[in-house]
Order: sequence, then structure tokens, then C-alpha cells
Amino acid sequence: MGTSQSREDRITDSESEEDYEEEEEEEQYDDASGDRQKPQSSSSSSGTHKSLDEIDAKLKSLKLKYPSQQPNLKNPVKLYLYIGGNTPKAKWVISDKLTSYTFVKTSKISGDEDEDDDDDEELRSGGGGSWWVLKVGSKVRARVSMDMQLKMFGEQRRVDFVDRGVWALKFFTGEEYRSFVTQFQDCLFENVYLVEATEENKVKVYGKDFIGWIKPEAADDSMWEDAEDKSPVETPVKGSQELLEEFEEAANGGVQSLALGALDNSFLVNDLGVHVYRNFNRGIHAKGICVKFEEGLRSGGDLEHSTPKKALLMRAETNMMLMSPAKEGKPHATGLKQLDIETGKIVTEWKFEKDGTDITMRDITNDTKGSQLDPSESTFLGLDDNRLCQWDMRDRSGMVQKIATSSSPVLHWTQGHQFSRGTNFQCFASTGDGSIVVGSIDGKIRLYSKTSMRQAKTAFPGLGSPITHVDVTYDGKWVLATTDTYLVLICTLFTDKDGKTKTGFSSRMGNKIPAPRLLKLTPLDSHLAGANNKFQGGHFSWVTENGKQERHLVATVGKFSVIWDFQQVKNSAHECYHNQQGLKSCYCYKIVLKDESIVESRFMHDKFAVSDSPEAPLVVATPMKVSSISLSGKR
Repeated sequence: MGTSQSREDRITDSESEEDYEEEEEEEQYDDASGDRQKPQSSSSSSGTHKSLDEIDAKLKSLKLKYPSQQPNLKNPVKLYLYIGGNTPKAKWVISDKLTSYTFVKTSKISGDEDEDDDDDEELRSGGGGSWWVLKVGSKVRARVSMDMQLKMFGEQRRVDFVDRGVWALKFFTGEEYRSFVTQFQDCLFENVYLVEATEENKVKVYGKDFIGWIKPEAADDSMWEDAEDKSPVETPVKGSQELLEEFEEAANGGVQSLALGALDNSFLVNDLGVHVYRNFNRGIHAKGICVKFEEGLRSGGDLEHSTPKKALLMRAETNMMLMSPAKEGKPHATGLKQLDIETGKIVTEWKFEKDGTDITMRDITNDTKGSQLDPSESTFLGLDDNRLCQWDMRDRSGMVQKIATSSSPVLHWTQGHQFSRGTNFQCFASTGDGSIVVGSIDGKIRLYSKTSMRQAKTAFPGLGSPITHVDVTYDGKWVLATTDTYLVLICTLFTDKDGKTKTGFSSRMGNKIPAPRLLKLTPLDSHLAGANNKFQGGHFSWVTENGKQERHLVATVGKFSVIWDFQQVKNSAHECYHNQQGLKSCYCYKIVLKDESIVESRFMHDKFAVSDSPEAPLVVATPMKVSSISLSGKR
């Protein structure tokens, strides 16, 4: 457990700064700030040595700035490499005291540094299957993408990024720094959308209503300030504070999902069954009760494909809907099982069907943020690639169908829409009043009102990455979308023509849509998380009452649970946003580090927060363990 790394923030042009020795190279380079190389030892007399030392000392005392060794070098930069990972000896070292960068268009695979550069130049004007690559001297060759995790330090005229290691470029003038950032963003746009980064093309991609997404520096941030929580600010998560692990228990292996309850119990689903945990103010603790799947499965059931990937609590948390994929490696399911938690039995096996035809569902969720607490709840929402609907567990005469019937009962499609094609829905979530946010593979985020699933009230353009998970605050003012390499935080508030403040769920937002903010890992933390690890399951903390504001956000990356302070992210004056170009990105977070990849991280319901902690406990589930973490706060 710990906070975001801070060593990577420190690069100083000091005389004591060390250079990087590569393999057999023994040559030491001086610092690009202008310090000269120390003279090598020779057979000269001691008197000569002394006089040279005196001259050298006098010159250094004058703090003279020597001219660049290559004043006409195009795009000059100083290249640093971060070594040592997260060990105490970690530090920045100079990889090249003076080199240059260039953006080239190429079809080569990243890493072909020994190829002839002439091939790159021939493709500069474009071509099929080609993309922009950043080259720095002979040591860096990286495809321009969000995977580079580029971080800007405007006040230092510096950028950091990942390319099989963590690198930093320092520029000699502010103009050179700004030119690089502009070129990088233009190349990124073209690599993502496959069109040149002209103003006209940006408007075509984002839409004329999203000018703030095209030019964030000109965006109206007033809605971010207007929507900030005005309640007394409790202790935020800061680097100097600790994360306290309250409980850690074995989870019997194979954990697939976590279903947190707001009442007495929470549940872990693994290969064996549903394990029951007791909710406490300090976290969750196992009760030693397990409902095994095979006890409730009908005869002839396929145990291999019966392990649920999705668990949904309903009816005052006395029932659980369990959805398993119909095929390995695919999220789609043809039906689900209804578990009665009190008896430990599967009471109904439901089938998805519309107009007499079997269909599939990719995901299910509750009608509203708090509807799992409703004892009479009989409906829930379903999502497939091109379907958004509501299912009802009652038949048309109002009777709940039982497993005793000869065939699986069919859920009743009460409302929804089956889109002809092209929506490519991936994930969804509901607000406190039943409005719905849907994320798509093309990166689009659609907002549907509680009264209609046919047409989105607002559709936000994608930023180039598929949306893999979405969450929304109880009041519907904020949407959090997860991609592989970053999180997108969107403010849905706008002012209508009558001067009333509304959300994009209820009405079309018009042309004054606030620019989103991105939540990212630093290049170092991204590198430490591993190249194959991706962001998963971004969630707000959990409230189910009007007037209460979520306080934190959490997502997982490999063995990391990453926590952001919500109020800090919304603050336009936050230090992370100083001197940034493009969309504002926040890098201030805390990390919970586990010894195996994390399945899910979720905050408990805010009723379990205690007076000396700013938040309800965080529950972190790995395949083998479940842990409860209290955020900072004195005992």
C-alpha cells in the first residue's frame, strides 16, 4: 500500500547528477546545463594539473553558460531514463546529454531502430497501414498512442512517457516544449481517427457541440465549479496519510466477482459457489457460509460453464441473479439463475427471449442505484451489443414463475429497444432515479432518460479508446468511464435556455458541454503495473440518498487498486492541471498493492463509514483473498 510515486517528479540540472552507463560504454557525459567534461588523467606534471584545476575552479565560480555543442541541431532535447523501479535507489539518469526527436510516419513495428530512416521519410505523407512514431535519437522509437502515458511538466519544459522503460525529455526553451506537445497531440489524433488533425476534421470527429473537447483551454469550466460538493470537506486522501488494512482472509480461490450489500451481508462468487460475508464499519468478514452451485443446479447442468461472471443483488438483498457466459471467452449469456440467499437454493432459471426468439445479454444491472434495497423489486435492466431493455420476473398475470415448470421460464421484456446495428454497447449503469448511461466499443457514452430507451438524450464522442466499464453518481451529475489506459470523468450538467441547470439525461445538452477530465497513472506507475495490465472497473464510492455526494473513485490495474479524491479531481485549480495542454489529466492518487492481480475493488455503502475516516472501507478481492481497507483517518 502507498501513494503515487513522487521520485519521477524530480529532475534537476545539478553538477552531481549522474549519467547513464550503457552496457560496455564507459564514457561519462556532462550535464546539458553547460558543465564541461572533466579533463582525463594524463602524464602531465603536477604543476600543470594544479594550474588547470585552478582555472577550472575559477570558471565554475563564474557560473558561465556555455553555448550548445550543436546550436543548429533540429528539435534538440535532453533524454533521461528512470532506473531502479520503486526501490530506494531509483533515480533519473542522463541517457543522452544532447539528442533530437522527430515524428515520422511508418509502417514498421516499434523497436526496429536499426532500420533505414529513409523508409520513414518516404511514408511521411501517409499511406495504408502506417502511423506516426516518435523517435528520439537511436534509443526511443514508440508508436504515438495513449499507451505511452505521456505526462506533461510545463513548468519544467519536460515530458515523461513509457516505451519499454520510463523516459523523460527536457526541452531547452518553452517554445520547443509547446511545439513538441502540439505535434504529439496532432499525431495522436491522426493515429486514432485516421484523418489529419485539422480543425475541420476535429469538428467532424467530435461534433460542433463539443468545442470544449477540441480546445479544452477555451472550454467553460464553470459547471465543474458549480457542481462541486458544497458540504464540509472531510479529510482527503493525501500522500502523507496511511491506508489501514483491517481484514484479510483467504477466499478459497477462483474469485470471479464481488457483490457488496448495503444491509447485513456482502458476497463473493467463486468457482465453488457464493460465500457470505458480514458487513462491519471496518470492512467485511467471512461468516463461514457458502452456497454451493451444484446443490441448486438442475440435473444435467453444465458445471464447466456455470460459474457466474456477474452477480446482482435484488429484493432487499435476499435474492441474487447469477449470469454465466454461454461460451468460454464470450461475455454473452442466454439466461440467468435466481438464487434465494436465505434458503441457499436456486429457485428459478430464467431465459432471455423476445418475440419468441432466444436472445443473449452481455450485462445486467439494477433499475436504480438503490433498488437492490427494495423488497418488492421484480425488474432489472439488460444490455447486449445492440439491445437496451428492462426485464420483469413476473408473468403477465403478475405471478412469479418457479423452477418447477417444465422448461425455463421466460423473462418479460417490459420496455427497451433493439437497435438495428452499430451501437456496439459494452457496459452500462443506472442513476438514483433510473436514468441510464451506456458505454460503447467506439468510445461513445450515451445518456438515456428513465422514460425512454429508444433514443439517447445526449451522446458524448469517443476519445479513441473502447469503454469497458461505466459508473454514474447517484444524482446523475457525473459519469466515470473506464478505458484500458485511462478513466474519463464527465460532467453532465448544463444550463438550458431558461437558465435552469439540468443533466444530459433529461435534455439535450446543447453546445456548452464542459470538457472531460482524464484520470491516469504516472508513466512510472504504469510501467510498474506491467505492459499487459489495463484499467478495469472504475467506480464511484456508494451512496443511495439524495443530497449525499460521492467522495472517492477507485479502479484496478493489475495488482494495483488506485484511489482518487473526487473533490480534488473536480477542482479546476488543482496543481495537476497547471501548465497542461489539451484535456486536463489528474495524477494524484493512492495505491493499494496486492501480491496478485485484483479481480475487483469497491467501496462499501457510505453507511459503513466511521467518524474518523473520510470514506467507507474499500473491499479488494483477488482470486485467492479478500481484504478490507480503511482510508486515512486517526484511530
